[in-house]
Amino acid sequence: MAAVGKLTIVATPIGNLGDLSPRAAQVLSDADVWFVEDTRVSGKLQTHLGVKRPMRVLNDHTTPERARGYAQEVESGTKAALLTDAGTPVVSDPGTVLIEECLARGVEIDAVPGPSAVTTALSLSGFFAQRFAFLGYPPRKPGPMRELLAPYADSSLTLVFFESPHRLGKLLAACAETLGNRRYAVCRELTKAFQQVWRSTLPEVPDERKVPQKGEVTLVVEGRRNRTEVEARV
Repeated sequence: MAAVGKLTIVATPIGNLGDLSPRAAQVLSDADVWFVEDTRVSGKLQTHLGVKRPMRVLNDHTTPERARGYAQEVESGTKAALLTDAGTPVVSDPGTVLIEECLARGVEIDAVPGPSAVTTALSLSGFFAQRFAFLGYPPRKPGPMRELLAPYADSSLTLVFFESPHRLGKLLAACAETLGNRRYAVCRELTKAFQQVWRSTLPEVPDERKVPQKGEVTLVVEGRRNRTEVEARV
């Protein structure tokens, strides 16, 4: 029988390279090939580690045929690492297509846990987050955006979004219209030199002076609280 390789899903830093775990560094250094979103981004990580490994691009434009070819490469006996540009793969990331193809071929799958903008933002928000929903990047148009939010109008789930800083105002306005009065936290440039966490309550929308339209944004919107919880908080 032909050798069967292994695919390891590796969480990588979301901004601060000091967050790369020793285990992640070891797996990446030992891998025969990296599957990445952007070779320029992952190339910087290779430079940081002092290694040079072949990289295969796996992003939203990768065809099913190409993904199957990648899985066949791993199946042939390759030790492979799956990375996203930042954070944990398959969270708002196309990596699942490769994982599915590898599983169908009996390839061993492992994962190295680590950084995630979702959990980092939840921690920094200060909101009750025993239960939360990650909604990724919301639709750009107001109508579909409100449709996405509507099921959570009376929900106690804390909501987490990824959004462009230039579209943040529209998302907050839709949240105010659909979800009502809620606390929220704008987490910008997480773990980087200019990290910012700006907390407020809907319907307020921060202007450029309060939250610059630069960098990467993770938005956390608190779930609906019952009256007893609200009174206890005041």
